[in-house]
Amino acid sequence: MTKKTLVERRKHKRIQVRTGAFVGVGPHFNQVGPLIDISMGGLAFRYMAREKQPDGLSLDIFLTDRDFYLDYVPFTAVSDFKTPDTTTRRCSVQFGNLTQSQISCLEHFIAAYTSPSRPYRVPTASEKS
Repeated sequence: MTKKTLVERRKHKRIQVRTGAFVGVGPHFNQVGPLIDISMGGLAFRYMAREKQPDGLSLDIFLTDRDFYLDYVPFTAVSDFKTPDTTTRRCSVQFGNLTQSQISCLEHFIAAYTSPSRPYRVPTASEKS
């Protein structure tokens, strides 16, 4: 029996998100669920299990108790699987090409609404290159 070695391909470390953040996918929010973790490169969220997996050209990130809404975020789904409770699924996505405005909003969201135990610091201009 051989062991598979998992290779981390993410460029950005995922950070846990505080309660109250959600993701909606599709023009009519065909899939919507709580945001689990996020980075500048992508995110993961849970949604109620259906036959149809999340698809669409973009997703929206929003908070239920605060004034934040980021819409039309381009993405590609990279994984989608049932969670152990079998009533929900976990979907991980990679962001597509973001506008400068979306990047700024995403940096603000990560700095302000991620778990205090795993703080995020907005990188300086020299660190981004």
